[in-house]
Amino acid sequence: MKFIMNYIRKDTWSPYIAGILLGVVGILTVVLTKSLLGASGAFENLAGMIGKAIAPSAFNNMYFNFIMPPGITSGVILLVGVFFGGMAAAATSKTLKWGKKDAANSDKQWKRIFGPQTWKRWVLGFFGAIILEYGAGIAGGCTSGLAISGGMLLAPAAFLFIAGMFASGIVTALIVYRRRY
Repeated sequence: MKFIMNYIRKDTWSPYIAGILLGVVGILTVVLTKSLLGASGAFENLAGMIGKAIAPSAFNNMYFNFIMPPGITSGVILLVGVFFGGMAAAATSKTLKWGKKDAANSDKQWKRIFGPQTWKRWVLGFFGAIILEYGAGIAGGCTSGLAISGGMLLAPAAFLFIAGMFASGIVTALIVYRRRY
């Protein structure tokens, strides 16, 4: 047990161990929730729930009634779990910087490229997340839904998506950082 606790507290894990654990989580997700692992619909589920409470007639449509029904779904639970799981992981590895001075902007590479302004990192992160969620909605899934769950099912679309994701990530890094990294 001590070995497991010491391993959990490490800054980085073996990708093999993390992959095995992700596979176990994927299988448990199917067994326990009767759905595949994915979180991209969580925001729409929550927006529909809040929208139906505030303006029921505006949210009484095909999308929120059948395609993305409002409520606390397994995706919402996953989204909450990812947030708190990430916080717990950072706390156990002693890398959690919540509330500490300059915690949001402690990356030296970020400071060198974009400057030391914390607000800039928060704004770019916020709008980047919106663009990512919008793109996931257009694509009909997110990384966890398509790449992980689709990959576990050996779906060809998952592998095309993974290749496209890595290729676009490389191009984006070259555009954003140019030759400064």
